[in-house]
Amino acid sequence: MTEKLDPVDAKILDIVQNDASLSVAEIAERVGLSPSPCWRRIKRLEDEGVIRGRVTLLDSDKLGLGFEVYAMVKLAQPTRENFEAFEAAVQDWPEVVQCANITGREDFLLRIVTSDIHAFDHFLRENLLALGLGSDVQSHIVVRGVKNTTAVPLGLVTPHLG
Repeated sequence: MTEKLDPVDAKILDIVQNDASLSVAEIAERVGLSPSPCWRRIKRLEDEGVIRGRVTLLDSDKLGLGFEVYAMVKLAQPTRENFEAFEAAVQDWPEVVQCANITGREDFLLRIVTSDIHAFDHFLRENLLALGLGSDVQSHIVVRGVKNTTAVPLGLVTPHLG
């Protein structure tokens, strides 16, 4: 970020990360600015990549996609080529909603969303295992979500918000 995050920027970020549907005028009113300077700040934050995008969050349960699994994958041969091949394959699997390269015994942590255990089994066999790069896959079925947020903890950057 080229400019330091000031308290008004932090308030704007807090507002938009919790409700991106608000108009610039509504955001401006909440932070005590007129719409034009507020829009310029939002635009700057977008240009600097602090705001990466705006999305609508969907309820996966209501869409029939309430089966969630965390899978830990260890590559058989942890070479650069295999890491790149695995990461490229993951991009084409819509069931994988998050993928992280991690430290420790396993190489990747995947968050997988499907309709049921049968759909997960199909994904596991036809995609993950069929890729042929893994030596071990540990699947952990989510029984109940306890916390699920997309909000970045801005209080850690600007303590007066926390």
